[in-house]
Amino acid sequence: MDGRNATARSRELGDELKRARQLQGLKGRELARLIGWTETKISRVETGKIPCSEVDAAIYLAFCRVTPKELDRIVELCSGDEDGTWLRHHGEKLPDQLRTLVLHETTASAIYSLELNRIPGLLQTEDYARSMMREARMVPEPGIEPRVQARMERQILLKRRVPPEFTFYIHENALRLPVGGAQVMHEQMLHLLFVASRQFCSIQVVPEAAGAHAGLAGPFRLMQYTDQQPVICVETQNRSMFMESQTDIATYWLILGNLAEVALSVKESRSVLASYASRYDRTEASSHGDGVA
Repeated sequence: MDGRNATARSRELGDELKRARQLQGLKGRELARLIGWTETKISRVETGKIPCSEVDAAIYLAFCRVTPKELDRIVELCSGDEDGTWLRHHGEKLPDQLRTLVLHETTASAIYSLELNRIPGLLQTEDYARSMMREARMVPEPGIEPRVQARMERQILLKRRVPPEFTFYIHENALRLPVGGAQVMHEQMLHLLFVASRQFCSIQVVPEAAGAHAGLAGPFRLMQYTDQQPVICVETQNRSMFMESQTDIATYWLILGNLAEVALSVKESRSVLASYASRYDRTEASSHGDGVA
């Protein structure tokens, strides 16, 4: 396994091992001496570039003095992606709080995303995210605010000094769906216009008039890296699936290529976003009795 073939799972395992070592205040060479490994092996295990067995992971973690619960959780990462597909169960969490997703987003050099019926999580305003969770009625009320804040924390990625290059494909249906009402949607459209003005971020609308298109199978994100294979993430209600086989990668590059052909240009998309912002603004004003049609 070399740098290009390190898997999503092995990189997360390596990141968890490194975090455990650092929390114990150990340097790589110190841990290598304690275990009897070379410093190079420590480095390559922590970057996911060589396999790490359950036994090796347990030995590593024992010297880092992790709790039995943490040891079991991390050792579980030692298996599960032989066919290039890896499932991560959300448990009580939403995808925004899933360490796997956050790790791979924050290390990506470019991220491509398709959403069909909602605004992408990285682009949602607080009020939009809150309204969407509340109106969907899949999250108990006490759990909404922590999830909204987790989503906002993920958006720090957009504020980094050197962020990834983003390409968001958003179907027009997502702009039309009135989540939270006219005011929330008006502010959401303005936020999209603001983000779309930034050099590293392209937002392209897939118009309703395009009809059937290559992305009809569902939303996804493809994360590209400078020295590793891309990773595709597909989310369901209860789990996230990470795919990195050559076949899957080729398929999703093909989908992205076809989406680029049917989507509006960046400039045209900004005009559409501005049009929806004006429409929601008029609706909001009308609802307040201002007499705007």
